[in-house]
Amino acid sequence: MNNKLLILYASQTGNAMDAAERLSREAEHRGCPAVSVLSIDEFQPSALSAEETVIFVVSTTGQGETPDSMKEFWKFLLQRNLSRECLKGMHYAVFGLGDSSYQKYNFVAKKLDKRLLDLGATSIIERGLGDDQHRSGYEGALDPWMSALWKMLYKKNPKLLPSGPDFLTSDATLIDLPKIQILYHDVDEVKPQLSTSTDLKYLEMQIERARSMTPGKYSAKNRPDCFLKMTKNCPLSRAGSGKDVRHFEFEAVSCLIEYEVGDVLEVLPGQSPAAVDAFIKRCNLNPESYITVEPRDKENKLSASSLLFPVKLKTFVELTMDVASASPRRYFFEVMSVFANAEHEKERLQYFVSPEGRDDLYQYNQKERRTVLEVLEDFPSVQMPFEWLVQLVPPLKTRAFSISSSPSVHPNEVHLTVSVVSWTTPYKRKRMGLCSSWLASLDPQQQRSLIPAWITKGSLPPPPPSLPLILIGPGTGCAPFRGFVEERALQSKSGPTAPIVFFFGCRNENNDFLYKDFWLSHSQQGRVLSESKGGGFYVAFSRDQPQKVYVQHKMREQSMKIWSMLAQGAAVYVAGSSNKMPSDVFSTFEEIVSTENQVPRETALKWLRALEKAGKYHVEAWS
Repeated sequence: MNNKLLILYASQTGNAMDAAERLSREAEHRGCPAVSVLSIDEFQPSALSAEETVIFVVSTTGQGETPDSMKEFWKFLLQRNLSRECLKGMHYAVFGLGDSSYQKYNFVAKKLDKRLLDLGATSIIERGLGDDQHRSGYEGALDPWMSALWKMLYKKNPKLLPSGPDFLTSDATLIDLPKIQILYHDVDEVKPQLSTSTDLKYLEMQIERARSMTPGKYSAKNRPDCFLKMTKNCPLSRAGSGKDVRHFEFEAVSCLIEYEVGDVLEVLPGQSPAAVDAFIKRCNLNPESYITVEPRDKENKLSASSLLFPVKLKTFVELTMDVASASPRRYFFEVMSVFANAEHEKERLQYFVSPEGRDDLYQYNQKERRTVLEVLEDFPSVQMPFEWLVQLVPPLKTRAFSISSSPSVHPNEVHLTVSVVSWTTPYKRKRMGLCSSWLASLDPQQQRSLIPAWITKGSLPPPPPSLPLILIGPGTGCAPFRGFVEERALQSKSGPTAPIVFFFGCRNENNDFLYKDFWLSHSQQGRVLSESKGGGFYVAFSRDQPQKVYVQHKMREQSMKIWSMLAQGAAVYVAGSSNKMPSDVFSTFEEIVSTENQVPRETALKWLRALEKAGKYHVEAWS
């Protein structure tokens, strides 16, 4: 056996990448001679059979979907012509990251584990399943799993861990060099190269260049598809109701917007200028200097060198580093402990990253959603080099929203329905969602903020006019269905269209009945949601009576109608909060199919699974 360890990760938000890099560091600290860590889309899947020891760290996203970076790899593994022994020489371990409040908890890790076994690979250890609901997050499962993994690896191949599974190298060598290096450029050398093109073109170049230099692989494209200007910012919920839901309208300023109903808009949020300035000041950085960021290991190119054009340090921080909304990861604290000059701060940071301090770190950091800026201010003696900050500060990520308009009805416009996120931490700190609160703060009359945006496919494919639809969208889950109804109303003017039944839910009729007039007008005689056209609009107000009423209750009331539409070939679309709603709705469908068809629940379940397989049961859920 050789002594090389390969770690492959599939990450959507960065947690799996973080866990994979931690595994790599722990292996190196135990003297492993050769460890390589790769995002799964950087690895050629056909080369898997040549690997002897592979650790997979994979996230599950949404309703059991594989991360974008894993889609091609998974397609390769599912090929029918792969023999049952094609991975016979490979030993593997799988660690999954998921959230047990979702119906398909850690689904990707489970199906990967099963498929590798089917192809003849040998499991080193039972798969580990990290759970976001654990009081220490996914690390609650990762720590004990990792400890067992080293013992099993040593048993299988002592050469991988020559000093034994429990040996650790001395503290002095624990922190390596950062993976990236920063080059500073002379302003005079940069100025002649600065673009003389329009502000818009220049902004587009700045975003693409800054984001192409960001370490770590995420799914977002670097160059925005378009820039948007907000034209409307209207509250949909009643003031003082405890919820702030907004209707936003945007028009394109750079090019025509092209999308279909069911698509998703990704927005790059603006950060608070005061927070960016405070971060730059706290870290003793020069905001006016021009930089390029490169991998220290030149073979592992981050981006095409043609894009490595210097950008201003302040611009780089604004566009790529989430300094005032995301919490830093565990390794951030480990590196901070090395650069702490005050003994008491160093001790506290070392305690936080020790096994004993894990739960306290989780309470201090993730539970309180402490930001990078707050953590740095809590430990004033820490002076981290900018290279480390660029590597370890969570990247500023785009936020995705279901589009709530039809492009045929609103050409060159895009509408969103957004709940402004706010919550209170266990220590009574008030927190706001970065993107939703930033959008809510924009005044279309006052500002001409240019919003970088990307259009992507969501989980809700646009339905043809002849397809009957059963839509379930409580709360802001109604967003994509506003677009569906607009589109079908337009289609109905030029020919016959199939009926739509829509189940909407909210707390109170007076407080948060989103788009009330829109739904009611489309429910009138002869219109797309009307019962006279075979459709219907049914709304559940959960808090307007002593007992709670949800969309599931309204579905049961329309049990016969639902079954009749399903029997006519209707497609089901479900959108909204990922908590319990999607599984409760699925379970209600199971009950309806079983009752109306007079068949056992297992038969109803099989029938619904076949509906999913046929591409007629779609779910788009968000947390």
